[in-house]
Amino acid sequence: MSAPHEHPRTPAIERHVDVAVIGGSAAGLAAALQLSRQRRSVIVIDSGEPRNAPASQMHSYLGHEGRSPADFLRIAREEVRSYGAEVLTGRVVDVTRDAEGFRVGLAGGHVVRARRVVAATGLRDELPDIPGLARHWGRAVIHCPFCHGYEARDGRIVSLVTSEMGLHPIPLLRQLTDDLTVLVHEGVAADEPQLQILRDAGVRVVVARAQEVVSDEAGTLREIRLEDGTTIAADTILVGTRLHARVDPFVGVGLVATEHPTGVATYVEADPMTGATFVPGLHVAGTLAEPMLQVLPAAAAGSRVGSMVSVDLAREDLEGAARPSAHAADWDGRYAGDQQWSGNPNGSLVAEATGLTPGDALDVGAGEGGDAIWLAQQGWRVTAADISARALERVGAAARDRGLEIGLVQGDANAADPFAGVRYDLVTAAYASFPRTPDGRAVTNVLDAVAPGGTLIVVNHDPQAMAAAAAHPDPDRTRPFDHEAFVRTEDVVAAIAERDGWVIEVHERRDRPAGAVSTHHVHDVVLRARRGV
Repeated sequence: MSAPHEHPRTPAIERHVDVAVIGGSAAGLAAALQLSRQRRSVIVIDSGEPRNAPASQMHSYLGHEGRSPADFLRIAREEVRSYGAEVLTGRVVDVTRDAEGFRVGLAGGHVVRARRVVAATGLRDELPDIPGLARHWGRAVIHCPFCHGYEARDGRIVSLVTSEMGLHPIPLLRQLTDDLTVLVHEGVAADEPQLQILRDAGVRVVVARAQEVVSDEAGTLREIRLEDGTTIAADTILVGTRLHARVDPFVGVGLVATEHPTGVATYVEADPMTGATFVPGLHVAGTLAEPMLQVLPAAAAGSRVGSMVSVDLAREDLEGAARPSAHAADWDGRYAGDQQWSGNPNGSLVAEATGLTPGDALDVGAGEGGDAIWLAQQGWRVTAADISARALERVGAAARDRGLEIGLVQGDANAADPFAGVRYDLVTAAYASFPRTPDGRAVTNVLDAVAPGGTLIVVNHDPQAMAAAAAHPDPDRTRPFDHEAFVRTEDVVAAIAERDGWVIEVHERRDRPAGAVSTHHVHDVVLRARRGV
């Protein structure tokens, strides 16, 4: 169950999950949270290009009022990861369907296999082709009075009308300022009755084409210059954009965008409650299906779709009289091919276990058994535990080839009692990928498996190096794992600190011994702790 340290030559990896969520903003993350809380395995793939990235704040989201979009995503991703769902920064290049379900191809060659797909890729804004306008997009150029209108109050607001839909928000703008100009750039006739209503209310109405949006030397919005050379002073411009549904990844399953009834957007038609499309198992959430949603209702839509997909999967499993573990399927898929590791023990584990008096040992997340084999050769009575049946088959075969007896236990470290209440003199976990849970169940189970007087050895990849790589993601080279969704060494340390009688003997970052596991030098974080008698 251990994940190998990824480096530039890592071969293409195929992951297996219940649900792949494509798009990691409000709708996609809300769907992932619902699904992961129903104990579904979820991978979110996000290109890192949120539509509201230019904005410094988001508004009208109860509980998050005024928060920056980046801060909101940080909080939302942490909540999703706390239930073991993974958020990968990368790009989906194609989605296809076969007898096994959905095949989601990622940039860089990795693949996610999923029983269901939630499409939450959202929209792309197309601004009117007016020089200087895009420079202020998301700041002084806004698209929604509810999202950013309050911040423009009492200033010089220009409503740039490019379609009949552009007339709809104008009454709201009149509530925000006395200095309002309606500039009809195109899309509306000069004798439109609604324009006369505005004139009668004292609103300045100009029917002319905008030539340029002008900024001052500091880059602040100053005015709009018209084709005849006259100008309109402006602090804020409200403009309706043309909205394009992001459906490119789904061409392979036949999903297309159609014209929205408003005439200013394309969208994906879907069931309004479940988000189900005509493609069985493919659901859409958020603005991809409902283009006019703000962030709060987009999150609500994602939450609703996530719950409906959860119900759909639960019914399917009930009818099949099954309760499959997608995490087991994921790792079984990993072990379906050739041997992944050298068979050598992890060098950091060898360094910490050498000199301990052999007794009963539990190797959690045993993988192909390199550590378990080495411990048995040192005289330990070893039990190898892993979520993958295929991994344990490899451990058993390797043990038989060497004339060793190793017990095999298939179990999920996050199960209620994965080790049947048995305690061991030594418990090891090297690079074991346990999905996080808010209650830290996997950590509790591992600590409880250590007998009084026994030793715990945990070896993990250096989180500093992994965080540094994640801080500068390349969406065109998707990393196949999200290390932040798995139990970290710091989680184990924190749990030990809450227990009486435990002593941490080693907790340090060090070079991995060369040659023990790989030919490339990386860093480990090594923890050795002893439980009191």
